[in-house]
Amino acid sequence: MKSQYTHPQDVEWKCARCNQKLVVGQARVEYLGNRFTTELAKCPNCGLVLVSEELALGKMAEVEQMLEDK
Repeated sequence: MKSQYTHPQDVEWKCARCNQKLVVGQARVEYLGNRFTTELAKCPNCGLVLVSEELALGKMAEVEQMLEDK
């Protein structure tokens, strides 16, 4: 089952560490030796990145499957 991806700019969360509102910015993601840069919601203070459940179970799961099938 595919879920609807929530765009980072639609997220209104605060960082659990810093209590700062998350902002959309470039984040580096690495999986199986492959590095990607993408826009994700992250803390402007400590850099903690939010990967929503929708993103993890949707688009990221599809990319993961493609990389594992190589």
